[in-house]
Amino acid sequence: MNRFQGRAVATMAAIFAFVGVTQANAKIAKMTKEPEAVPGEYVVKIKPQYNIQNYSINTIANSLGAYVKNTISDLNLVVIKRPVFETRQSVMQQLAQNPSVQYVEPNYIYHINKTPNDPMLGQLWGMSNTGAADSEGHVGTAGVDIGALQAWDIETGSDKVLVAVVDTGIDYNSPDLQANVWTNEAELNGKAGVDDDNNGIIDDIHGANFVDAAHPTGDPMDDHGHGSHCSGTIGANGNDGKGLVGVNWKTRILAAKFLDANGSGTLDGAVQAINYATKMGARVLSNSWGGGGYSQALFDAIQKSNEANAVFVAAAGNESNDNDSNPTYPASYDVPNVLAVAAIDNKGQLASFSSYGKKKVHVGAPGVNIVSITKDGYQSWSGTSMATPHVSGIAALVASHFPDMKNLDIKARIIATAKPDRYLKKKVLSGGIANAYTALANIIPAPDMNDPVHWSSKDISISTAHPYVDKTKLEQTVNVPGAKEISIYFAKFSTEQIYDTVEIFDGTGKLIQKLTGNNDDSFSDPIPGDTAKIVFTSDDSATDYGFDITKVAYR
Repeated sequence: MNRFQGRAVATMAAIFAFVGVTQANAKIAKMTKEPEAVPGEYVVKIKPQYNIQNYSINTIANSLGAYVKNTISDLNLVVIKRPVFETRQSVMQQLAQNPSVQYVEPNYIYHINKTPNDPMLGQLWGMSNTGAADSEGHVGTAGVDIGALQAWDIETGSDKVLVAVVDTGIDYNSPDLQANVWTNEAELNGKAGVDDDNNGIIDDIHGANFVDAAHPTGDPMDDHGHGSHCSGTIGANGNDGKGLVGVNWKTRILAAKFLDANGSGTLDGAVQAINYATKMGARVLSNSWGGGGYSQALFDAIQKSNEANAVFVAAAGNESNDNDSNPTYPASYDVPNVLAVAAIDNKGQLASFSSYGKKKVHVGAPGVNIVSITKDGYQSWSGTSMATPHVSGIAALVASHFPDMKNLDIKARIIATAKPDRYLKKKVLSGGIANAYTALANIIPAPDMNDPVHWSSKDISISTAHPYVDKTKLEQTVNVPGAKEISIYFAKFSTEQIYDTVEIFDGTGKLIQKLTGNNDDSFSDPIPGDTAKIVFTSDDSATDYGFDITKVAYR
């Protein structure tokens, strides 16, 4: 250590000694609730002028009054452990008072975003939907897919595009994946037990494992199945006469594992996995996981991937949540390269579990009963986890065909060329389903003619009282003689969520739709035939505006 470095250590130690005395000048993560985190663990960002590489672990530990579990030198982060009996807020307030600390936050826990069902081998309707039944026997709507068959006439992928699957790892021995798994030639041809490429990970031939974030390894073998399932959708080897095919027949998939065999991982593992993928040159990062609160450390890692020209594709979440009003991370981070994905079923409807957001979720993609690879063979799973790799695959396909296209242009292309879908019109920014063909061809798809906004219409007037009263029961019939389908337009709709409802029946008495809550400026689901009965019912607990019906669309 030279004299300058010696003075730096002494200065840093002296500054850290002011903990609890100096006026707070570091940010504390704002939290309205306490998301799940590792008890007693915190991620501390040290200000740039105090580079942690210049200090010993003991110096940092003594200065922070904590055990140092891990350091992430690329981002100047320290992961510490404090006694679990201390409250989260008190620890964060104390550490934030140190003038060398830029911010401090809990070591959040993240989980995969999948909803598993019984494993069955079904059709890859997400690639090409003919209207046949999916793996659970649900009949689909032809054309509700990502347009893969048309896209493959233009581009089938390239081994020059690196896709990082930030997940539970990859079964790199799978016959469906083996040909497309990234190989680190420096480590493959180097010495065992040596960090031949000096990237901080020993023997990372196919990726890295950050489950034990303080002791990463070079073996990202999937011990859960989730990462392999996502990888199969992105890039199962194509045109080989066996198994499945991914969106990309040819690509390179890097495993950045931080989720364990139970599908869970920590903030420090996630940050390192993303940082590793960025460092190794990934053009696309696929992220089918979520949880925790807002993390500046995770934001910074994603921002670094943006600066490296990567697209960060993220699952919107499986909580049926409006991400515009209640952010879900990492999908809701306001970093330009984040592309958030909702899940649809094979009819184009937003999946019942999928989160959404007119501003914060960008596109929909197939995510219900999706067949792909797992450690236990082919299985059919559902979740925004399954929707995300469809979009990651499209991003990689576009990057293959346009190698000089910038990451933000790829994101913008996917959003602009999404295929309009009436079920997504007010649920995601694009109002549609990501489509590989239109993205490659740079085509703005035609409007969804199943959307009643494009039908003929006539004015009608049906309203409740404003506000309506307790125990209201209102029934009205709407008829458009000769129509094959009709749809009711609600200019205003606001009722007590769950308890006060509007039920819409067709002419045979079959229930078509049940509405509650806020549905301003919206059409009902299409009603077969020329007649509909509208039944409004309220309980005796609370009232709201009610509704105004101003027209009926028909065709």
